[in-house]
Amino acid sequence: MGGPLDGVRILDLSQWQQGPYATTLLSDLGARVIKVERPLYGDAGRHGLGGYDATHPAPDFFAHNRGKRGITIDLRHPQGRELALRLAETTDVVVSNFRVGILEQWQLGYEDFRAINPRIIYAHASGTGTSGPEAGRPMFDIVA
Repeated sequence: MGGPLDGVRILDLSQWQQGPYATTLLSDLGARVIKVERPLYGDAGRHGLGGYDATHPAPDFFAHNRGKRGITIDLRHPQGRELALRLAETTDVVVSNFRVGILEQWQLGYEDFRAINPRIIYAHASGTGTSGPEAGRPMFDIVA
Protein backbone atom coordinates (compact mmCIF):
# COMPACT_ATOMS: atom_id res chain seq x y z
CA MET A 1 0.00 0.00 0.00
CA GLY A 2 1.35 3.39 -0.98
CA GLY A 3 1.38 6.57 1.02
CA PRO A 4 -0.28 9.89 0.30
CA LEU A 5 2.96 11.27 -1.16
CA ASP A 6 3.59 8.41 -3.60
CA GLY A 7 4.97 9.87 -6.80
CA VAL A 8 6.40 12.98 -5.12
CA ARG A 9 10.13 13.36 -5.64
CA ILE A 10 12.25 15.37 -3.16
CA LEU A 11 15.84 16.53 -3.48
CA ASP A 12 17.18 16.79 0.08
CA LEU A 13 20.12 19.19 0.34
CA SER A 14 19.77 19.52 4.11
CA GLN A 15 22.04 18.27 6.86
CA TRP A 16 22.25 17.68 10.61
CA GLN A 17 18.74 17.19 12.02
CA GLN A 18 16.10 19.75 11.11
CA GLY A 19 15.96 19.19 7.32
CA PRO A 20 16.80 15.47 7.34
CA TYR A 21 14.08 14.78 9.92
CA ALA A 22 11.51 16.72 7.88
CA THR A 23 12.35 14.80 4.71
CA THR A 24 12.28 11.50 6.62
CA LEU A 25 8.68 12.23 7.57
CA LEU A 26 7.92 12.93 3.90
CA SER A 27 9.61 9.65 2.97
CA ASP A 28 7.49 7.85 5.57
CA LEU A 29 4.45 9.24 3.74
CA GLY A 30 5.63 7.74 0.45
CA ALA A 31 7.76 10.46 -1.15
CA ARG A 32 10.93 9.40 -2.95
CA VAL A 33 13.73 11.35 -1.25
CA ILE A 34 17.20 11.72 -2.74
CA LYS A 35 19.65 12.74 -0.01
CA VAL A 36 22.65 14.79 -1.21
CA GLU A 37 25.86 14.57 0.81
CA ARG A 38 29.18 16.28 0.25
CA PRO A 39 32.21 14.20 -0.83
CA LEU A 40 34.44 12.53 1.76
CA TYR A 41 32.74 13.97 4.87
CA GLY A 42 29.07 13.42 4.03
CA ASP A 43 26.29 15.00 6.03
CA ALA A 44 27.70 16.61 9.17
CA GLY A 45 24.99 14.74 11.08
CA ARG A 46 26.85 11.47 10.41
CA HIS A 47 29.46 12.56 12.88
CA GLY A 48 27.31 13.73 15.75
CA LEU A 49 28.97 15.96 18.26
CA GLY A 50 32.06 13.79 18.71
CA GLY A 51 33.87 14.49 15.44
CA TYR A 52 34.44 12.29 12.42
CA ASP A 53 34.63 8.53 12.92
CA ALA A 54 33.69 6.58 9.79
CA THR A 55 33.48 3.34 11.77
CA HIS A 56 30.84 4.65 14.18
CA PRO A 57 28.39 7.03 12.51
CA ALA A 58 26.02 8.85 14.84
CA PRO A 59 22.86 6.77 15.45
CA ASP A 60 20.54 9.73 14.88
CA PHE A 61 21.89 10.05 11.35
CA PHE A 62 20.26 6.72 10.51
CA ALA A 63 17.01 7.71 12.20
CA HIS A 64 16.90 10.99 10.26
CA ASN A 65 17.76 9.49 6.89
CA ARG A 66 15.92 6.16 6.76
CA GLY A 67 14.06 5.35 3.59
CA LYS A 68 16.09 7.71 1.40
CA ARG A 69 18.30 7.18 -1.60
CA GLY A 70 21.69 8.84 -1.45
CA ILE A 71 24.09 10.58 -3.79
CA THR A 72 27.37 12.41 -3.25
CA ILE A 73 27.60 15.82 -4.92
CA ASP A 74 29.99 18.70 -4.35
CA LEU A 75 27.46 21.53 -4.66
CA ARG A 76 30.27 24.12 -4.66
CA HIS A 77 31.79 22.69 -7.84
CA PRO A 78 30.31 23.68 -11.25
CA GLN A 79 29.80 20.01 -12.22
CA GLY A 80 28.05 19.36 -8.90
CA ARG A 81 25.82 22.37 -9.45
CA GLU A 82 24.89 21.11 -12.91
CA LEU A 83 24.10 17.64 -11.54
CA ALA A 84 21.86 19.09 -8.81
CA LEU A 85 20.01 21.18 -11.40
CA ARG A 86 19.65 18.16 -13.69
CA LEU A 87 18.10 16.20 -10.80
CA ALA A 88 15.72 19.12 -10.23
CA GLU A 89 14.26 18.70 -13.72
CA THR A 90 12.24 15.74 -12.41
CA THR A 91 11.98 16.84 -8.77
CA ASP A 92 8.89 18.27 -7.10
CA VAL A 93 10.54 19.72 -3.99
CA VAL A 94 14.03 20.91 -3.01
CA VAL A 95 14.70 21.03 0.74
CA SER A 96 17.54 23.03 2.29
CA ASN A 97 18.60 24.25 5.71
CA PHE A 98 21.83 25.98 4.70
CA ARG A 99 22.45 29.46 6.06
CA VAL A 100 20.58 32.17 4.18
CA GLY A 101 22.44 33.08 0.99
CA ILE A 102 24.78 30.07 0.79
CA LEU A 103 22.95 28.20 -1.97
CA GLU A 104 22.44 31.47 -3.84
CA GLN A 105 26.24 31.98 -3.77
CA TRP A 106 26.58 28.56 -5.40
CA GLN A 107 23.86 29.45 -7.94
CA LEU A 108 21.49 26.90 -6.40
CA GLY A 109 18.86 29.25 -4.99
CA TYR A 110 15.15 29.18 -5.69
CA GLU A 111 15.43 31.16 -8.93
CA ASP A 112 18.12 28.78 -10.25
CA PHE A 113 15.94 25.72 -9.58
CA ARG A 114 12.83 27.49 -10.86
CA ALA A 115 14.58 28.27 -14.16
CA ILE A 116 15.03 24.52 -14.65
CA ASN A 117 11.65 23.46 -13.27
CA PRO A 118 8.98 26.20 -12.97
CA ARG A 119 6.75 23.94 -10.82
CA ILE A 120 9.43 23.28 -8.19
CA ILE A 121 8.69 23.88 -4.52
CA TYR A 122 11.72 25.25 -2.68
CA ALA A 123 11.52 24.58 1.05
CA HIS A 124 14.15 26.36 3.12
CA ALA A 125 14.36 26.25 6.91
CA SER A 126 16.43 28.61 9.00
CA GLY A 127 16.94 28.84 12.74
CA THR A 128 17.14 32.63 12.56
CA GLY A 129 14.68 33.43 9.75
CA THR A 130 15.31 34.66 6.23
CA SER A 131 15.45 38.39 6.94
CA GLY A 132 16.56 40.70 9.68
CA PRO A 133 19.87 41.25 11.45
CA GLU A 134 20.34 37.58 12.45
CA ALA A 135 19.32 36.00 9.12
CA GLY A 136 22.81 35.03 7.96
CA ARG A 137 23.93 33.64 11.31
CA PRO A 138 24.67 29.94 11.51
CA MET A 139 22.31 27.99 13.73
CA PHE A 140 22.63 24.52 15.12
CA ASP A 141 19.45 22.49 14.75
CA ILE A 142 19.12 21.60 18.43
CA VAL A 143 19.17 25.28 19.36
CA ALA A 144 16.64 26.11 16.62
